[in-house]
Amino acid sequence: MPSHAHVPRSTSLRREIAALAARMMAEDGISDFGFAKRKAARQLGATDADALPNNTEIEAELRAWQALYQDEEQPERLREMRSAAVQVMRLLEDFRPYLTGGALDGTAGRYSELEIEVFPESTKDIEIFFLNQNFPYEHREPRRPAPYTPEAILSFDWEDVPVKLSVYPSAAERNVRRGQERARLAQVEALLAAPDAPTEGPR
Repeated sequence: MPSHAHVPRSTSLRREIAALAARMMAEDGISDFGFAKRKAARQLGATDADALPNNTEIEAELRAWQALYQDEEQPERLREMRSAAVQVMRLLEDFRPYLTGGALDGTAGRYSELEIEVFPESTKDIEIFFLNQNFPYEHREPRRPAPYTPEAILSFDWEDVPVKLSVYPSAAERNVRRGQERARLAQVEALLAAPDAPTEGPR
């Protein structure tokens, strides 16, 4: 007898993990795709590494979730975050800032952090700059071990936008992580100046 077509368990589980990871990113403000997928996998009892979705699959689920549940507020929040990014990047222009994460690729939501990477000659230069500006910030320990680990993570609020500033050594500027998108100030200004453009960032 011919077998009935069915969705393999691994494929079904992969979709479930992607959907749950996307919901966590949208509702809980998780910005790390890897962390979200591992947490989702644990909650669903997945032990097969083959069941883990890739970032593109999670991003597709995240965009679908936002279109369904945040169709009005998400574009407004995204524009607000990109506007904050331009201001922060102008302030930190001497430290070679790049925008990355959800505010760039268009998936940022209500609880997302604005993710900016800088590449100063010395990490101390950034902290001295903030101290001289009397600018409050918190020092967060980078999660280790991990590839491309920043030397420091500084967090602060820019108006009502939470900012995560990852500080890398200047020599690391030419190292772009696989699959990572990042943009200099001029590119973010161009995104912000195009109100009718799609919410997705540069590809």
